[in-house]
Amino acid sequence: MGAHEPRGEVADASALDPEQLGFMCGLEIHQQLATGKLHSRQPGILYDHTINTIPADWPRVSRHLRAAEGEAGEVDVAARFEAHRNRSFVYVQSPNAGLIELDEAPPLGHDSDAIDISLTVAAMMQMKPVPMMQAMRKTVVDGSNTSGFQRTTLVATGGAVQTADGAVGISLLCLEEDSARKLDTQPGKHGEQVIYTLDRLGVPLIEIATEPEVQSPEHAKQTAIALGQLLRDTRRVKRGLGTIRQDLNVSLGCGDRVEIKGCQDLSWIPRIIRLEMARQLHFYRLANELRAAASLPNLPNHRDDDDSEIEATVAAAVADLLPISLVDVSGGFTASESKMISDSLADGAAIIGLRLPGFAGKLGNKQLDSEGSQLPRLGRELAAAAKLAGVRGIFHSDELPAYGITESEVAAVGKELGCSKDDAFALCAAPAWQAELALESVVRRARQAYHRIPQEVRNVVVKKGEPEDGTTNAMRPLPGGARMYPETDIPVFALSETHWSEISSNLPPSVEQRRARLSACDISGNQVDALLGREEDELFHLGREGGLADGLGPLPDKAWAGLLLDRIQEAVAVEANAPSAELIPLALIGYCLEAREAGGITREGLVPLVVRMLSSGDWDSKSDDSEALKAALSKRADELGVVPADSSDVEAVVDRILAERADFVAERGMGALGPLMGVVISELGGGADGKVVSAVLRQRLERLE
Repeated sequence: MGAHEPRGEVADASALDPEQLGFMCGLEIHQQLATGKLHSRQPGILYDHTINTIPADWPRVSRHLRAAEGEAGEVDVAARFEAHRNRSFVYVQSPNAGLIELDEAPPLGHDSDAIDISLTVAAMMQMKPVPMMQAMRKTVVDGSNTSGFQRTTLVATGGAVQTADGAVGISLLCLEEDSARKLDTQPGKHGEQVIYTLDRLGVPLIEIATEPEVQSPEHAKQTAIALGQLLRDTRRVKRGLGTIRQDLNVSLGCGDRVEIKGCQDLSWIPRIIRLEMARQLHFYRLANELRAAASLPNLPNHRDDDDSEIEATVAAAVADLLPISLVDVSGGFTASESKMISDSLADGAAIIGLRLPGFAGKLGNKQLDSEGSQLPRLGRELAAAAKLAGVRGIFHSDELPAYGITESEVAAVGKELGCSKDDAFALCAAPAWQAELALESVVRRARQAYHRIPQEVRNVVVKKGEPEDGTTNAMRPLPGGARMYPETDIPVFALSETHWSEISSNLPPSVEQRRARLSACDISGNQVDALLGREEDELFHLGREGGLADGLGPLPDKAWAGLLLDRIQEAVAVEANAPSAELIPLALIGYCLEAREAGGITREGLVPLVVRMLSSGDWDSKSDDSEALKAALSKRADELGVVPADSSDVEAVVDRILAERADFVAERGMGALGPLMGVVISELGGGADGKVVSAVLRQRLERLE
């Protein structure tokens, strides 16, 4: 291709030029749908439990997944690697997980609501639907699916999403099952045990994959925002932390495609991408440094110019330079002052050493770039490779002495491993079998350092729920094509022209259209913004148009908007000890609001009245007798004492209180308003409207000034 030598300072990622570096980027968006599960008809409830709060009576099952050939007779490369980790899995069965989630019964057909939502999103991006939708099995290697695969259905292809910097093509839209949620990873003598909960397993996800047409790291953020808004416009997707995930596919001409997971915070996307650009640039340059030292031909400036025969020759030479030669060096640490080493030995671990010829000074120490993020270094990549075997990490000679390991111990290890001044070494403290597996991974990753970066899946390093500094760690090799094959247990969904036409002609309004409709109502601009942000504009319109119940008239704009924004359902749920705010009927709240606006109950009495109506059994959602309901409301309001007091009664009580507390009023002036409000309302026994009391008090205090 005749590409130019890539330019730029790795320590200044923000100044790297995407165009000069041959930047390519695409996004994958995964959005949970607000429906039941995709193939089991179980509710899509997500339980807010950690490993420490999971109910003891939730059943648990254990599994050990093994790599197997796909229908094409091949074992996926990622599955093959995972099999060496010797992990077992425990699945906690939540109330919304049945035999299908446990992989003990065949799946059902596609959830119809999930199909319609995915088709709606496809139509909004002018995509072409697939007429025959075939569910596919996609091999999953981390145990997050009890079956060992995820079910994915291609729904549509082609299309585009609009951004401020131009359109980005959409390659495909799929409907797939979400995975189980990881609760904990616990070490064991023979491998890790990973604990998952099954509440999330099977929740429908829309997966949207863009073409690699993102022009810059900043454009990637724009694209993610545009796709997120489009999905929210359907009003049929879940909201909240973890309900939408953004994966980034990033490459430079001198690097290769890397998939980055865990980009939850959109504001971090440009920084994460730029740090990946710096990482790929660093390792391209490191590869050529290593090749030069070994008298091997340089890597071309662009991956498209790679020569497979030359790379095979280099690989063979590197295998000779970097043999897998492991040595137990535990004897040199029997008196070590390093707590990490001594604790490991006390637990029966071995200290296994690996010589890395020619790598002295190439592994690196922790250093920061111009914006405080860790600079890329090979030592970190080697540690990530080791962790894939379940160990906590490695020690390497570029960072030693440290961690309590002394200079004399470093020298002794180097001597035992036969290291020269140009050689580095790595140490792993773990059970011997596990340390050996980890260091074998280290050797393979060190050999890769002579080539372009490996195609792999990486995850954003997170600390306290936020990206630590925008850097990433390796998770696993990028899956190959052998992991996808047809799901024969699920019937093909045939999309009719009529069905597609109905979807296409009934698309949801955009956020701009929703804003225009709200702005025409008698509410403030802040209320407009809040209703849109809370996605409660449709409920607002339903109430103001008299659509909550047959016998309930239109509700006043400001008052109804205020109740919705005050989270009235949640307030009632708390008082009523209801398990969910969604169980509190909005129609009943509407009737109580109507009574309040007509002067039948006080402002403070609305929540208690709703609670009393529910607890007394007076509310019947199936009844259409609005007059009987209103009579019950009046009766319960009298019982609770939330019928507004006569204005003359309010005035009389205010005057008496002011006379009794004349000294306090003289001292505080208008500052007495707040304290006296509670006193007056208490005297009236709750049968007072706060607004009325406030107005009378304010009037009297102003007269006294």
